[in-house]
Order: sequence, then structure tokens, then C-alpha cells
Amino acid sequence: MAMAQLDGLVLTAALPSIGADLHARTGLVAVTAAGLLTLTVATPLHGRLGDLYGRRVAFTGSVLVFAAASAWCAAAPDLGSLIAARALQGLGGSGLIVTAMSALGELFDRGELLRRQGRQTAVFAAATLGGPPLGGLLAAGPGWRWVFLVNLPLSVAALVLGWHGLPAKPRQGKEQFDVLGGVLLTVAGAAVGALGTFDALATSPLWTPVLLGTTVVAGFLFVRRQRRTPSPLISPKVFADPVLKRAVVVNGLAGAALYGTFTYVALVAASGAGAAGTGLLLVAMTAGQLVLSASFAALARRHPEMTAWGRSGCLLGTAGLAAIAVAAASDGAPWLLAPGLFAIGAAFAVCTSAYTVLGQTRADRALLGVTLGSLTFARQAGGLAGAAVFGWLALVTTGGLAAPGLAVVFSAAAVTMLVAWLTSPVVTSADAVSSSS
Repeated sequence: MAMAQLDGLVLTAALPSIGADLHARTGLVAVTAAGLLTLTVATPLHGRLGDLYGRRVAFTGSVLVFAAASAWCAAAPDLGSLIAARALQGLGGSGLIVTAMSALGELFDRGELLRRQGRQTAVFAAATLGGPPLGGLLAAGPGWRWVFLVNLPLSVAALVLGWHGLPAKPRQGKEQFDVLGGVLLTVAGAAVGALGTFDALATSPLWTPVLLGTTVVAGFLFVRRQRRTPSPLISPKVFADPVLKRAVVVNGLAGAALYGTFTYVALVAASGAGAAGTGLLLVAMTAGQLVLSASFAALARRHPEMTAWGRSGCLLGTAGLAAIAVAAASDGAPWLLAPGLFAIGAAFAVCTSAYTVLGQTRADRALLGVTLGSLTFARQAGGLAGAAVFGWLALVTTGGLAAPGLAVVFSAAAVTMLVAWLTSPVVTSADAVSSSS
């Protein structure tokens, strides 16, 4: 998980050096977007592979793909090659994340999972706080290619730990991986991801309806395929549980509201504090993530009702987004913006932790990877779609991303988060947990 989380954060700081070295004035956004697209789309695929063939096999394959892609990135002679290598790297990175989460749910019961939230918080904090400075140091020192080369020794360590520590028992039976379902999901996910990643596509009178139509058609065919095939990629049994079904929906809505507004947060902060104060304001969001992650790890042991934590995170996110919307309309008032940023950072931490633990402990063991892959995919795809939709709303209603447009973005996000709270599951007891843990 540390490798996958560090990857994008370290790369961001090195993008200016990459652009200068490869003489790429445009297209640098595609370096990060390519990895984000494949990471999002491949998440449920890796979850199913782990369910079918065991966590050890799925994890080993993901690390090998990630390492090979990192070596390709480091050797890339031009921007096109680097973009293709980043797409392959995202494919491996998604497997690292979902397989690690699935393995935790398979190895430990709920009490131990809650205790280990502190360790996951430490990994997240190290990646968040250390990633950008590390990327800057590597780019300024030995060069940007070392941003990718450092992944190779980390991959060796991950292989050793994973081979000895992850469960190796594959599923027994004749179920096969649903290749057609994977293709349909990839098409639908790539179309949504493209809309949420590339502004030119999200605002194009030609490509926007084409991509929306592709998403709808491929999504419909995928759902029909999952209902009819004997070995579905995302089993309908996951959504037969009303708590898990609602959790997936809430993850998608919360991803749209929280992930989808990350692009616009810096614009609001800059309008109220200028370039010098923007970084300080953004620290408030990181502080909210870290403080609530650590608090959750400690408090959830005494109050283990995950649905209550999830609902609290939705309310916290609604309040924070509403405060930022008012701040945007008030030229970025710092006295509103700072607590709003802290609140959305905290909401992200609480919602992610609560619904991950809920999936780890409630899902049927045979569907653990699929369940966690669905939760993660919903959150990531929601974020990509949210970024596109919110930006489109601002353009349509105000003509741009000045103060009025940013107020529209965060108001729409606050409404989306409120809908997530209204949708979120209310009560589940320990007796309702369906896994053997």
C-alpha cells in the first residue's frame, strides 16, 4: 500500500523536471491521468482475481507488473512512452491496494482490524507528508528517473513480505475469470475516467456525449452480463446484502464530493490567501485526515459500529463542503476555509476507514476481494466523474472557475454529500456480519 500511495505523490513534484527533460510543453497531465485511469478501472478486476486464485498469487502478479512498469518509466525516451508505462504502472498499483485490503480482511477479525488502523494511518501519513518532498529531492538531485527506480528495491521487499505473509489458498471449484465482463467494465470505467480526467473531453460538444453514451451502453451490458454468467466479475450476491449495497453507493457519492473537489480546493485557497498562504491552508486538510485517522483507530475499538462512523463522516463532509462554498463566495475567507478544509479531510479519513472495515468484516470470505474492489472502484470512479460534473456545472452556470463558479462546485458537492448521508446504512449489528470473522 505504501508503494501505491507514494507513487502518485512523488511523481507530482517531479513533473516540471520531466517536462523540461523530455521537451514536453503539453501533455504532462496525461502522465498522471494514465496511471489514475488504469488504477481505477482495474481495481475490481484484481479483487476478483484474488478471490479466484488467492491473495498471494494476485499480489505477486501486481508487484511484478508494477516493478516492470516502473523500470519502463525510468527508461522512457519520450513522453508517449512514459504515458504508456504509467498506464501499465496503474494496472499494477491497483492490485497492490485491493489485494492488501482483502488480505487484511481474510487474516484478521474486526477487533484486530481496528487495532491495525493505526499502522495504516502511519503508512498514509508517511506517504502524504513525505511523498512530495521526496519527489522534489530526487528530481533536483539524481534526476526524475529515480522517482521510478526507487520502486525496484521496494518491490523486492514487498515480494518477500507478500510471499511469506499473504494467504495462498486459492478457491476450490471450476469458476473462471469473466473476460467479457472485464472488457465491458474496462470500457465503461475508462469512459468515466476520461471524462473526469481530461477537461477537453469533459467540455467537448462531440466527445462528451460519445463518452457518456459509451458509459451507459457498456455499463448496461456489464450489469446484464453479471446477472447471467455463472462466474460473475462482480457477483450480484454482494448487492444482495442491503448494507453492503448502500455502502457501495455511499462510497461513490462520497468519492464524487470529496475526491471530485480536490482539483478545486487549491483554487479557493489561492483566492483567499494568495500563493504564499495556499500551502498553509492546504495543511489544514491534511491535518484533518491524519487527526481523524488516528482518532478512528483508537475510538472505534470502543465504539465499533461502522455504519455510525460512516454517517458521521458524511455529515462532517457536508458541513465542510458547505463552509468552503460560502468561503468561495466570500473571496476565500480564511476563517471559513480553514475549518472547512479540516472537515473535508477528516470526512475523507472517516468514510474511507469505516466503509473499508465494514466491507472487510461483513463480506462473505469467497467474495472479499470483489466487495472491497467494488467499494474502492466506486470511490475512485465517483471522484473522476465528480470532478468532471462539478467543473461542467461551474462552466454552464457562471462561465468559469472564478469565485462564483467555485461556489457552485462546492455547493453541488455539499448536496452530493448530503445525499450520501441520506443513503448511508443506518444500523447493523455484530450478528449481521456474514463473514466467518
